[in-house]
Amino acid sequence: MPDVTVAIIGTGFGGIGMAVWLQRAGITDVVLLERAAGLGGTWRDNSYPGAACDVPSHLYSFSFAPNPSWSRSFSPQPEILDYLRGVAAAEGVTGKVRFGEEVTSARWEPAGRQWRVSTTRGTLTARFLVCAGGPLSDPMVPDIPGLDSFAGAVFHSATWDHDHDLTGRNVAVVGTGASAIQFVPQIAPLVGRLTVFQRTPPWIMPRRDRRISRPERWLFRHVPVTQRIARAGIYCGREAYALGFVKEPAILHAAEAVALRHMHRQVADPDLRARLTPSYRMGCKRILLSNDYYPAIARPNVSLVTEGIKEVSEAAVVTGDGREHPADTLIFGTGFHVTDFPLAQRIFGPDGISLAGRWSAGPAQTAFRGTTTAGFPNLFVLTGPNTGLGHSSQVFMIEAQIGYVLGALLHAGRRGVDRIEVRPEVQAAYERMVRRKMRTTVWATGGCKSWYLDAEGRNVTLWPGFTWTYARQTRRFEPSDYDLAMSVTCGTGAASPATSPGR
Repeated sequence: MPDVTVAIIGTGFGGIGMAVWLQRAGITDVVLLERAAGLGGTWRDNSYPGAACDVPSHLYSFSFAPNPSWSRSFSPQPEILDYLRGVAAAEGVTGKVRFGEEVTSARWEPAGRQWRVSTTRGTLTARFLVCAGGPLSDPMVPDIPGLDSFAGAVFHSATWDHDHDLTGRNVAVVGTGASAIQFVPQIAPLVGRLTVFQRTPPWIMPRRDRRISRPERWLFRHVPVTQRIARAGIYCGREAYALGFVKEPAILHAAEAVALRHMHRQVADPDLRARLTPSYRMGCKRILLSNDYYPAIARPNVSLVTEGIKEVSEAAVVTGDGREHPADTLIFGTGFHVTDFPLAQRIFGPDGISLAGRWSAGPAQTAFRGTTTAGFPNLFVLTGPNTGLGHSSQVFMIEAQIGYVLGALLHAGRRGVDRIEVRPEVQAAYERMVRRKMRTTVWATGGCKSWYLDAEGRNVTLWPGFTWTYARQTRRFEPSDYDLAMSVTCGTGAASPATSPGR
C-alpha cells in the first residue's frame, strides 16, 4: 500500500483549496509538499514593492471562504498571503504540509499502481498525485550575453532582494509586464536613475481601486449575502470581457480608446506617448491596470529604452544600436516559465517519458479538461494547459478543477478504483475542440507575440471561452472518459460529500 492516498505538490491557491475539499469529503490521508519554508505559492514569492492583484478582491478568493475584511477593492500581496495562511490554518491544512521538500522526481510504478515521489528530503509513495505547482512558480530570466559579468546586484521581481537598498542607485529594469508596472512607480522616486527596457508596450487601463469602507466591511461580515452579491456582480462584469477576447475582438476598440485617453492624460511628451502606444489589438497580450506607471515613466530621472538589448557588460546594459546604459542594479520583470512548465520535466509515466516530453511530442501541450493526460495514470494537474485566463479570476478556474478532481477521487473510493487514466481519443477530441475555439480569439488574431504562446506559436495557456462554460464541463466526473482499473481491497476511505466546491 502507498504511504498516502493523495500527495499534493504546492501550497498556493490550488494546493490549499484541493487539500481543504479532500478533507471535507473525508479523504484525510493527504500530504502537501512545499519546497519553500512557508505556504502561499505565487503570493509568498512575489513580495516586490507594490505587488497586488489585478482581479477584485471579492472574486480573487475561494468561494467557500469569503473574506469580509479586504481593505481595498484590489488586494495587496500581504493581505492575499495572510488570507491563504488563514484559510489553511482554519481548515487544518497547515499541519499536513511538509515544508522544505522540493520534488525532484515523481515516477509512476505500474506494479503497485502508485506514484513514487522523490524530494530533497526523502521518498514517499502516493496512490494519487496532484500537481498544484502553478504556472507562475519559476521565474524566467532571459539568456543575455555577458549577464554573468555584471558587477552589480541582479535579481528577478519574484525573488526581490529586500536587503538591497535602491536609494540613489543607477537601476536598469528589463521588462514592462504586470510586475514591472507595479514596482517601477514604487522605486522611481528612490533611485538616482532608472532605465526601463521595453520590448513591446502594454495596453494599460485605469485601475479602479479604492479603500473598502468600514461600513461596507461591517455589512459583509454581518450580512454575508451582500458580499456574495458583490462577488456575483464582479464576476458578471469580468465575464463581459470575454465577449471581446473570444467572440468579437473588434469590440475591443472601445476599450482601446479608454486606454489611449488614460495615457494622453498622464503623458505630455508626444515622442514618449508614441513609444508607449501598442500596435496590436488590446487583449492579445495581458491587459494591465495602473494609475501611476505612466507618471513614473514620465519622471525626469526615468528613461524608456525601446532598442533591443544586445549584451550586458560589467557596469552597463548595451543595446543593439551600440549605446551603453550605465547601471549598478539590474532587475528583471520578465515573467515566468509558463508554457514550458518546469515541474513537468520531473514527472515520469510508466514508459519513462516525462510529462514535458509527452506534451512536446504531441500536436501541442494538452490535457483533458486541462487536468489529466493520457499515459500518466492517477495524475491531476491544477492550472494545467489552457486553464489560464485573460479576463477573470484564476481562483474560479482552480475551484472548478478541484471539484473535478474531487469527483474522480470520490468515484475511485466508492468503486474501489486504484488506476484512473484519461482515454487518448477523449483527450485528442478535447484538444481539437480547444484549438478550434482558439482560432478566432484575440490571442490568435491580435497581431502580437505573448507569453501565452509556446515555442510553436500555439496558445497553450488560456481558456478560449467564458469561465462558466469551463465550470460546466468540469462539474461532473464522467467515468466513461477514462480507463479505470479496480483493485480488490483498495479504497480512498472517502465519504460522499453533501456539497462540492462552489463556483
